[in-house]
Amino acid sequence: MRSRSLVACIGLLMASVSDVVDAEPLVVEAALDRRVVAPLLEAFEQSHPDIELVFHDRSTLEVDTLVERADPAPDVVISSAMPWQMARVNQDYARPLHSREARAWPDWAKWRDEVFGFTFEPIVMAYRLDLPRHMMPPSTHADLHTLLTTRQDMLRGKVTTYSPARSGVGYTLFQQDARYTPRFWDLVAAMGNVDARLEENTRAMLQGLTEGRYWLGYNLLGSYAMVWAQHHPEVIVQVPQDYSLVMIRMAFIHRDAPHPRQAGEFVDFLLSRNGQRVLAGQTPLFSVRPDVKGPYTAQRLRDQVGDRLYPIPINASLLAFVDPQRRDAFMTRWRREFQQRR
Repeated sequence: MRSRSLVACIGLLMASVSDVVDAEPLVVEAALDRRVVAPLLEAFEQSHPDIELVFHDRSTLEVDTLVERADPAPDVVISSAMPWQMARVNQDYARPLHSREARAWPDWAKWRDEVFGFTFEPIVMAYRLDLPRHMMPPSTHADLHTLLTTRQDMLRGKVTTYSPARSGVGYTLFQQDARYTPRFWDLVAAMGNVDARLEENTRAMLQGLTEGRYWLGYNLLGSYAMVWAQHHPEVIVQVPQDYSLVMIRMAFIHRDAPHPRQAGEFVDFLLSRNGQRVLAGQTPLFSVRPDVKGPYTAQRLRDQVGDRLYPIPINASLLAFVDPQRRDAFMTRWRREFQQRR
């Protein structure tokens, strides 16, 4: 009897411990503005009332550092710095997800069922509404280069873009630009010649445009810029007409996730029709799924821009961007071109 009572007590104790663990919040470390993604988070919480969600919005480099150093580890990691995400997955920091949603996800938007691209965000230019009083706003990369070289005095200190040294997504975008723009380094030199201001995130660029410190911004995340422009009519968003990069935000479950089951449910929701419908209808993060309708879908963007959309691929080629030698070589040339004066 005593033995049976002891077993029962142990069982109750283990159940109590399990309840405590389950009661702990699901932690998501993300380089994703909470104000932009709020409708998606709210929809998840409504459909999973048993899961308490803690969502931290950080910089891309902060998120990458936490993958390795956080104790305890986060449950889910989300970032727009695609090469860094791929590198962490390649270092075995991701737990595979073998759900129905994961298996059905398109091959071009995932890798090894471990990391999933769930948004389709165009990279844009933005300018102040009053810029046309002084010059024709740029609609292509060539237009931007022309303005930077012919209106130097007027644009000096008034142009902004990402710092490739302080932003993982900024570095990634410039690496991609170098692939598609034959005169990319001329453009970098031209930005340097007008003393372009280098920021760590799109929000800082948009704030500067609203305040009038900047007149023109290059390589902003379209999702953030579109939300900002809805509430700040002085900012105009321009999808480049010659080509537009598309950044795909990537999510994975950490291998040491304290709550792997709940983490799987969260990532499944990102990929689900319901989750993607929220992205398409209530956020400018753009849905990947072709069976979802709304103002913000990959298909609608393709219809508008055509074959000039260049999504950054989710494959092993991303690993080259975080190779130390390649990064050092790129940054050495960036500094040389940006700092020269002609």
